[in-house]
Amino acid sequence: MTRFTANIACVGRPLPAAGSVAPPVRAVRTPRAVATTMMLPAHAESVLAIYQAGIDSGNATLDAVAPQWETFDTTHLPEYRFVAVAGPTVLGWIAANRPFDFWADDPTLPIYHAVYVHPVATGCGIGRQLLEVLLAAAQAHGVHAVRSAIFPENTASLALHTRAGFRVVGAQQRYAHREHRWRHVLLVEHDPRAAERSALL
Repeated sequence: MTRFTANIACVGRPLPAAGSVAPPVRAVRTPRAVATTMMLPAHAESVLAIYQAGIDSGNATLDAVAPQWETFDTTHLPEYRFVAVAGPTVLGWIAANRPFDFWADDPTLPIYHAVYVHPVATGCGIGRQLLEVLLAAAQAHGVHAVRSAIFPENTASLALHTRAGFRVVGAQQRYAHREHRWRHVLLVEHDPRAAERSALL
């Protein structure tokens, strides 16, 4: 199992119990070690709770409710699923899939990802850490594009992806109609092999 560690001081805020997304009663600033590792079934409750918190924000996904773990497990590629943890507490997760079955035969074809951070850990660099781990995995597998569809209103996610080297490559107007309004999406993309190819020029 590959592990990546970072010290992120602002995750010294009080953390909730596993599976909970209740906000902290107060915030303190003591450093915590944050590790990013492969997502396991043991993380399911916390992963889905964080997913639901993102759904409830209104600007993360078109889903109305987090899926059952069995559905999540079968619709995300195991080699591209990671969690950020401080001790036993899951602070965020990232996972990717390929939207078309016929893409499964070629491991270099694009993957589409989603990244979610626990409300208590936003602004602490957790999302960036998870993106970096995903991009490293994609590069190791020869994937030529990592993509995500983001609502324009989700400015925090757009800023996060821009800082991680993603660029907007497309837009789809009237992608879906939800809660009496049309939702539009921006397609962002990162080429994990760009630096490698540039070095060969």
